Amino acid sequence: MRTGLLRMIGAVTALYGLAVTARPELLAVPSGLVDDAGLTTGHARISLRPLAWRDLASGVAMATAPAGAALTTATLVRISADFGDALLLGATLPGRSRKYGAVAVSLGWGALSVAGLLGGDRGRTCRAGGG
Repeated sequence: MRTGLLRMIGAVTALYGLAVTARPELLAVPSGLVDDAGLTTGHARISLRPLAWRDLASGVAMATAPAGAALTTATLVRISADFGDALLLGATLPGRSRKYGAVAVSLGWGALSVAGLLGGDRGRTCRAGGG
């Protein structure tokens, strides 16, 4: 497990979730979930904030969970959310380029988390008597 990488992914995810919770248009506009004038409607704001809050919560969990089973569980939750986003947004977003973009971003973050979970920590050595 690459703990540092997983914690960085968690922190970035949490910050993104916080930003989208405050300003849902950060996700709505690139996803095409806007009206004809390019504005995020009230319904889109209502629907996107819980999604962003999920990212905030899962990111905080990854950033703060103790290494081991807790961090593994937090990371698996994040991976399933990213792969679920790829599946569901890829099937439902308007427009081919938006679908492909959402799938690429979601799979990319999910794959990065998988790599962090499966990879070994680099540069960590344990010295006798010195930790």
